[in-house]
Amino acid sequence: MSVNSGDSTGTVDVVLVKAGRTKICYPAELLHDDGDRITVRAPWAGDTPRDFGFVRFEQGDVFTEFYWRDRWYAVKEVRAADGTLKGWYCDVTRPATLTGGRLVVEDLDLDLWRSADGSDVLRLDEDEFAESGLAERDPEAAAAAVSALDTLEALAREGGGFGTLLS
Repeated sequence: MSVNSGDSTGTVDVVLVKAGRTKICYPAELLHDDGDRITVRAPWAGDTPRDFGFVRFEQGDVFTEFYWRDRWYAVKEVRAADGTLKGWYCDVTRPATLTGGRLVVEDLDLDLWRSADGSDVLRLDEDEFAESGLAERDPEAAAAAVSALDTLEALAREGGGFGTLLS
């Protein structure tokens, strides 16, 4: 599969890179690729549940993940095993690349959570971002990351949440 593939079915390996190392790699079903946005679906990839305090990811959860080749973020719709929407977990990342069945995304530490009912919109890991040194190493990327988080927060606080972005 090329970087600008129009292919819209099959499987891919989602590779999340952080600080130059692979943080996690997992298989996902490729649902759609229109050349700009890539949509995949995968079960929770963790070996054990992860409780963030505001949401718990666990076996049986299903993530429908939206990545862009020209945007500095990814949006993941999270549903429980019974199909109940838990919310959206958003990663601030460099734009995604899809090559040879590998969807590679570089995590830039900043995250955002929006609960299913919209009552919680939380900016996450700003301390990790500050400690990462990205602002000193790559000021343009750091500015793009902060702008992406601001954009995600604005979308999350809109009445429809991420509906217009993901439709």
